[in-house]
Amino acid sequence: MTSAIDIINEKNSHLEKFYRLNEAELERFTAGDFAGLDEFYKSREGILDIVRKLDEMLERTSAEVNPSSISEQSKKEVLNALDFKNQLVTRILEQDLRILSVLESAKSEIIKELTQVRSARKAIGAYHSGRNKSRLNEKA
Repeated sequence: MTSAIDIINEKNSHLEKFYRLNEAELERFTAGDFAGLDEFYKSREGILDIVRKLDEMLERTSAEVNPSSISEQSKKEVLNALDFKNQLVTRILEQDLRILSVLESAKSEIIKELTQVRSARKAIGAYHSGRNKSRLNEKA
């Protein structure tokens, strides 16, 4: 059972790394720095791949354990580790919602700016085309 507890603790360690990565990027995103967005997503995927592999290892290890042979101490350790994992996952989900909100706000701002630029170009284009016609009329 010790190896299962070790795997759960290793998984929790990677979830903590994931949380810290999110926290650091959230600060950058909030400051308007989106330069590392692609690298951020790659790093997250790398950590999630490791977590998936640990989950597979945990399933194999758990399948080999006879439930009646697990000591009360081991059960407590597993429950504590799983409780900690659940807390981490909840905090990560809250972070993800904040990250999505910041990214959505930035996206909306970019769309708003693009719309303003298009309107300005259209107005300038209309102004220029109107000015050329009046010059032609004056020459005629």
